[in-house]
Amino acid sequence: MSRKIYLYDTTLRDGTQAEDVNFTVQDKVRIAEALVDFGIDYIEGGWPGSNPRDIDFFNEVKKSKKAAAYVAAFGSTRRAKLSCDSDDNIQALLQSGAPTVTIFGKTWDLHVKEALKISLEANLEIIFDSIAYLKKRVNTVFYDAEHFFDGYKANAEYAIKTLKAAIEAKADCLVLCDTNGGTMPDELVEIINNVKKEIGDYPLGIHCHNDSECAVANSILAVKNGIVQVQGTINGYGERCGNANLCSIIPNLQLKYGYQCVSEDQLKRLVKISRFVNELGNLKHNIHQPYVGRSAFAHKGGVHVSAILKNSRTYEHIEPELVGNKQRVLISDLSGKSNLIYKARDFGLEIDQNDPNLNTILEKLKELENKGFQFEGAEASFELLVRKGLGNFRKFFDLLSFRVIDEKRSALEPPFAEATVMLMVGGEIEHTAAIGNGPVNALDLALRKALEKFYPSLKTMELVDFKVRILSGKDGTKAVTRVLIESKDEKDIWGTVGVAHNIIDASYQALVDSIEYKLFKDAYK
Repeated sequence: MSRKIYLYDTTLRDGTQAEDVNFTVQDKVRIAEALVDFGIDYIEGGWPGSNPRDIDFFNEVKKSKKAAAYVAAFGSTRRAKLSCDSDDNIQALLQSGAPTVTIFGKTWDLHVKEALKISLEANLEIIFDSIAYLKKRVNTVFYDAEHFFDGYKANAEYAIKTLKAAIEAKADCLVLCDTNGGTMPDELVEIINNVKKEIGDYPLGIHCHNDSECAVANSILAVKNGIVQVQGTINGYGERCGNANLCSIIPNLQLKYGYQCVSEDQLKRLVKISRFVNELGNLKHNIHQPYVGRSAFAHKGGVHVSAILKNSRTYEHIEPELVGNKQRVLISDLSGKSNLIYKARDFGLEIDQNDPNLNTILEKLKELENKGFQFEGAEASFELLVRKGLGNFRKFFDLLSFRVIDEKRSALEPPFAEATVMLMVGGEIEHTAAIGNGPVNALDLALRKALEKFYPSLKTMELVDFKVRILSGKDGTKAVTRVLIESKDEKDIWGTVGVAHNIIDASYQALVDSIEYKLFKDAYK
């Protein structure tokens, strides 16, 4: 069997330090669960000693039977003038309940002298004390040697001493960090080999930033030179220029070099996890991203198209299906029933390839995606689309009309939102209104008010998140908008989507899908 490489994802901590990247607590829990399904070994959830949101995340993820065992809490070594017992950050790591703790310390003598303003020897004591203290209290402790490569280049002897302090304290793995992202591949390899001569076969990890566009290459070379743990983020999100991109590292290691990262079936979810993280972060997909981008296996030039139709290997370095992507010919879209069946199975739906309804569903799917619908992060809307197309969905209500009024009565008062809806349920017309703190909230309340007397279980459903994305900035206020809604009840969390020029209409589409999915699963699942 090929050598196992342990994957450590830091999207939920390092990734959120990127500009424009922001996740709610519930987003982070859903991403953590998706990362477990994808095969990630360790999921860094955040720094519980630094902000209330990360504390809330660790409290919430404890409730997840799927993700709780995979979560790591991140933090710093104890402060110079405090013991571990009295250091709030150390105690917050323990209170997080995470089975794994990753703690970083100063490796570069410049930081010890200028940032901490302590002696080099005192820093070694801090590293040892912090790790030894945590090792007695949690299952696994990883040591992030911050700024290791810059520190090694400045003072190799001292950088090695910091690693030996962590080894003496029995850290489970020493992670060499290229924190400034400026290390070149040849010098990284040389330094890693020098480190191994000094410390022997002790487990090493790699954590690279992408400031010189070498994070992926450096991570791969580190593995080829004995590293056993790779840290990175989905889509390479991170501070400044980003972190090492796991969406490139994993297929490169597994498909090009034969290392064992995830199972073959899990690797086929690579595109799904990439887009899922983007959708929950309300971020635009990078269509040109290797492996997972929509254009990664797209062909437009006549010579290329002619060749790949005969043999796809002529212009594709791997089979796109290996990572959950698909070949596209831009001059004529060749997607068909197999694509729909594959996508449905990706969402847990089995469809008979001979079902006569498949063509209708496929045309509808193409029509919706052309309008701007995306179903990553909106699995419930996709399931409803397929089930309605297959004819095994019972309609729970019909809309007769709705009206939303958003009125501002004076310059000093907030707007006043009121929604009126008229629905038919089982031949009975229900006409009602509600007031909300905004037009979407008012519409949501009016829909529930009209339906709850027929379907009392809707009282257990709540809207968790609401995201709006402008799909075409060039049209200004006339642009098409996509609304992604996340809902939950006492058992599940699900996402739905709506697209329209009118933001209220897009919101209505997503709201109705959310309600219909709730009613459907209560009735049949």
